[in-house]
Amino acid sequence: MAVHGDSSGKSKDAMNDLTILNAENMMSNMKIINYSRTFMSIIAGVMAGILGFNGVIGFVFYIVVMAVTSLGLTAKANFSVHSYFDAWNRVLLDGFFGGLMSFVLFWTFAYDMVHIF
Repeated sequence: MAVHGDSSGKSKDAMNDLTILNAENMMSNMKIINYSRTFMSIIAGVMAGILGFNGVIGFVFYIVVMAVTSLGLTAKANFSVHSYFDAWNRVLLDGFFGGLMSFVLFWTFAYDMVHIF
């Protein structure tokens, strides 16, 4: 992940008072989050289908997987999210509903392949 600010030529006090956001680094970080969530949604959908989860249990499984993914992304950022993103909700919520569609697609596909055919 890319850090927002560049500390070259600035005093330590000035860096504490001023938050510098680099748009290119932030876009790169957001792409990484979207790719990670999409990949984990596909993997979670296949796992839920193979394990035979039905109904609400499958959606609870998705929420748990996305919570673990958020925790992993936060750990990857060394728990200093504001160094890489402008807000906590970028790590916690971005890509949640987009990944849900991929999850349902692969969940139903894997369930049909394993349990119906």
